[in-house]
Amino acid sequence: MKVIQEKHPLAIRWTHWVNFPILMIMIWSGLLIYWANDIYSITIFGYTFVHFFPDWFYQWLHIPQRLAEGMAFHFLFMWFFTLNGIFYVLYTLISGEWRLLLPNRHSYKEAWQVLLHDLHIRKMVPPQKKYNAAQRIAYTAIILMGFGSVITGLAIYKPVQFYWLTWLCGGYHLARIFHFALTIGYVLFFIIHIVQVILAGWNNFRAVVSGFEVKEEPSAFIEIKTPVIVKQKKANGKKAK
Repeated sequence: MKVIQEKHPLAIRWTHWVNFPILMIMIWSGLLIYWANDIYSITIFGYTFVHFFPDWFYQWLHIPQRLAEGMAFHFLFMWFFTLNGIFYVLYTLISGEWRLLLPNRHSYKEAWQVLLHDLHIRKMVPPQKKYNAAQRIAYTAIILMGFGSVITGLAIYKPVQFYWLTWLCGGYHLARIFHFALTIGYVLFFIIHIVQVILAGWNNFRAVVSGFEVKEEPSAFIEIKTPVIVKQKKANGKKAK
């Protein structure tokens, strides 16, 4: 029997869907800013393996010569990003949702089981309540990443006024590296998150939109079937009584 159960409160859904476009704008405007001083690469013994990013990438996204525009968007939407994050954290603390969100001592072992199940290596479904172990770790990590982005962002935005933040981050250049690395982390999280949504199916996606999910529950009624007596013939051709 199918039943409808509440899964995600309105505040969780609101902050989730508001945060998605805000974070996309922050990443896009961050690229506009990064273009003006594109210095990061993976270089070993004088040979560059990866350069963030090639010229065709900037040309494809029409990024060059848009530094002022990028700074304006980045510094505006960072306030919406911060306020949305603060509201989400406060709600989880006040409502008690944090108990379902934070990883426990079994989460890291169970997260490995989730990975094996998603790769179709392990057939048994891992333990899951509202969130499975992998989701607990990922969602907690993204909250910490958001906090790190705000701290490092302020450190490179106002290195004189917030000199103590810049000092805690190891200086301006190290704070910028941390900020850049966190942005790469968001992109990877987006990719993995979308893949997980596809694997979870329509019912899970619908729950994040409407707040409810459809679940299969055992019926409260017991179906009694009337036994059917089949008469068989004996070997000698007479019917059995």
